[in-house]
Amino acid sequence: MGTFIFPVFSNAESLTIRGSTTVLPIAQKAAERYMNLHREANISVSGGGSGTGIKALLDGSVDIANASRPIKEKELKIARKRGITPCEHIIAKDGIAVIVHPKNPVSALTKAQIKEIYTGKIKNWSELGGPDRKIVVISRESTSGTFECFNKIVLKKAKVVPSALLQAANATVVQTVSQTKGAIGYVGIGYLDKRIKAIKVEGVYPTVATVVDGTYPISRPLFMYTNGKPEGLCGMFIDFVLSPKGQKIVQEEGFVAIR
Repeated sequence: MGTFIFPVFSNAESLTIRGSTTVLPIAQKAAERYMNLHREANISVSGGGSGTGIKALLDGSVDIANASRPIKEKELKIARKRGITPCEHIIAKDGIAVIVHPKNPVSALTKAQIKEIYTGKIKNWSELGGPDRKIVVISRESTSGTFECFNKIVLKKAKVVPSALLQAANATVVQTVSQTKGAIGYVGIGYLDKRIKAIKVEGVYPTVATVVDGTYPISRPLFMYTNGKPEGLCGMFIDFVLSPKGQKIVQEEGFVAIR
């Protein structure tokens, strides 16, 4: 790839970014590196979930909304009423990994089995060839883009069992599953580590390679949304994320580069 030259601006500018906890590590590292290159830039990044980020964009309280799901039609209607023009930027791809405690011997499930676990039809690991242990269902809150995608692809919009423990972020799902022997959860592949075990879904492990070749069945794009075509610091930051340097960050964080 050719050398990417970033424009220099003279006045200090601020940028506020909020939303998806899946996109969060990419945005945080990109902001850190961008500010190292441009000392005059001040970029603030926080999580809260995709829905929270998009709501903040529609409220005019952020410059960029991070999202791990596409903006909804009802959100676009609100935007139109408020004179906001959401502009979509796909910055990476992701696979949603289904995770269990490392000591759980179950290593593969079908989407149908996962749906039956999350809707309460399968309640014990012994029904799946595992130990006689109650399944503890870990899910994300409704404002989560990861939940939206998991719900659409795996649950087919069926209701999650009421006893599910709802978590606000990928990191807390990892922590809870790592500390609970009977737990099952789901996170973006960038959050996989040795504390938890990713299982095969339909016979395929969640990896960068299987997301790229389309064999892993639970995958999705990751987004940044701006109000209209981004300009100034906002535009330069989006360009940075999509540049070779930015896409290297995507890969460093365990996600799938698009360029």
